[in-house]
Amino acid sequence: MIIIVMGIAGSGKSTLGRALAAALGWVFVEADDYHPAANVAKMARGEALDDADRAPWLQRLNEVLAGLDGAGSDAVLACSALKARYRQRLAAGLGAVRFVHLVGDAAVVERRLRGREGHFMPAELLASQSEALELPEDALPIPLDLPTDRQVQLVLRSL
Repeated sequence: MIIIVMGIAGSGKSTLGRALAAALGWVFVEADDYHPAANVAKMARGEALDDADRAPWLQRLNEVLAGLDGAGSDAVLACSALKARYRQRLAAGLGAVRFVHLVGDAAVVERRLRGREGHFMPAELLASQSEALELPEDALPIPLDLPTDRQVQLVLRSL
């Protein structure tokens, strides 16, 4: 099974993804690690990515997940997966895929982004993330302001 923890930047995808993968004993995949240098530079300049920027990144992530899935490995991916077509691309050709969507107050997310150090995604791009987000119909919604251990419990119960 592949679980994709999705949401806007600063929602806690990586934190929940790592904790969930650890609790399950699964592989954790950080989508940010697969951005090409040009994407990272663009975001660092405060420019939002467009569909053309994201296409090769999403393709690479799907290849990584397909390799794990094909080898019989379960995994948790932390990825924004903002649009329905991005989620379809990520899940294409995979077996069981479950989306977990971190939801909550944009003010909490903005505070997190402004306090985050060493990440290429500036708080100024939060609005573009929110605008691009197409709410998923089939994802498990998890409140982003809950403690991580509580979030993990909610996901585990839903499995």
